[in-house]
Amino acid sequence: MDESKDVSQRPVATGLHPVIYRIIIGLCVWLVCSVWGFAGHGYIGLTLTVISLFVAAVVLIAVILSRILRRDPRRRSEMASGSRITQWLSGDFDARTGRLSGAQAAIEVLLPVAAVAFGMSFFALVLHLTVGA
Repeated sequence: MDESKDVSQRPVATGLHPVIYRIIIGLCVWLVCSVWGFAGHGYIGLTLTVISLFVAAVVLIAVILSRILRRDPRRRSEMASGSRITQWLSGDFDARTGRLSGAQAAIEVLLPVAAVAFGMSFFALVLHLTVGA
């Protein structure tokens, strides 16, 4: 069996799967919660409130844009054909720079947000452990 035929017959997605967007929103909530781990005395509460509102605005814009994209008839047929995340991950993702696997595209999209969210959690934990000592 020829391997190139199997690769060319895999489904090709042009947009991210809705589960990827939900993971991004969850990581943003995680980031906001870990940033609040730095709350203390003074104006830091005001600063953290502004940061939280900026993150909420970005998430809200992403949700609104995804809802607009759902109404596009081309995207509707694509979402109906590959509605399972496992199918999307095993298929190809057509980016502007070239074609990659769905799993690789998911990693490239989620890695920066996850690194910031987990890094802030780590920094907040270190702050609380050093202040308490």
